[in-house]
Amino acid sequence: MALIKEFKTELKKSVEVTDLGELHWLLGIEIKRDRTYHLIHLSQCSYIKAILRRYNLEDIHPVSTPMDLAIHYSSAQSPATTEEVAQMQNVPYRKAVGSLMYLALTTRPDIAFAVTVLSRFGTNPGSAHWNTMKRVFKYLKGTIDLWLTYGVFDGGDKLLGYTDADGNMAEDRHAISGYVFVFDGGAVSWSSKKQDVISLSTTESEYVAATHSVKEALWMKNFVSQLFDPLTEPIDIFCDNQSAIALAQDYQYHARTKHIDIRYHFIRWVVERGDIRLIFCPTADMVADVLTKALPSPKVKHFALFFGLRTA
Repeated sequence: MALIKEFKTELKKSVEVTDLGELHWLLGIEIKRDRTYHLIHLSQCSYIKAILRRYNLEDIHPVSTPMDLAIHYSSAQSPATTEEVAQMQNVPYRKAVGSLMYLALTTRPDIAFAVTVLSRFGTNPGSAHWNTMKRVFKYLKGTIDLWLTYGVFDGGDKLLGYTDADGNMAEDRHAISGYVFVFDGGAVSWSSKKQDVISLSTTESEYVAATHSVKEALWMKNFVSQLFDPLTEPIDIFCDNQSAIALAQDYQYHARTKHIDIRYHFIRWVVERGDIRLIFCPTADMVADVLTKALPSPKVKHFALFFGLRTA
């Protein structure tokens, strides 16, 4: 506490500071601390209620998953006739995507994939896309009491990563990369993003996804080392594709992979240097799966809990 007070005193000499005491709110995120059990909880419950009111969705019925497994989304569902275009003209689709994106980037990784899919159709959304948007709001209403919690992990302060790519390509043949990094029981970094390249196999898409996660891991390792003690051990990143792991650890020439862009082979150098350790994880336990595809309710709940989303 003496160090904190000294820091505040020195800071006030350089910039104007208003000391409001212990942190409770930050950019619309409510923060609760349980000092007895060393827990920190983050929630955007008030923000969710506000956007439900903004789009007149307060009375919708909750659902247990953000996306319907049975629906395949494509540009073919976009308006094709004048009547369909007029029907969607006054629908606040882009604003709703932006509202959900703020949640997906801050405290709700469980809706990241749904927001990624919905963002594709922002220029010409159809009724099917808008109905899916409303389903995400229904899911948020049913899970509004979930808090992103840190401090409940038995493994201590070890940084763990999980990487995955979708097995079902979208209509443009670009796979979805997903990764999440968990620290002290809660997700601290996650991504659900369409790959820039068209992969020719599942191994290739998983390999590209792993490379993206490795870049984030290096940044996370440096950042955590500045906050705490330097991380000397390799960061464990779990992948559910044995072939992608073997490809990252093998410098031999492969005729089937010579077309892969050189920048994606960066992962080999990082693994050889000892910064990253790729470990196989069965698909059933791959928590990054929820960032690459729609899943049934039991898996959504299980992986959300692993991300640290729980009732406070």
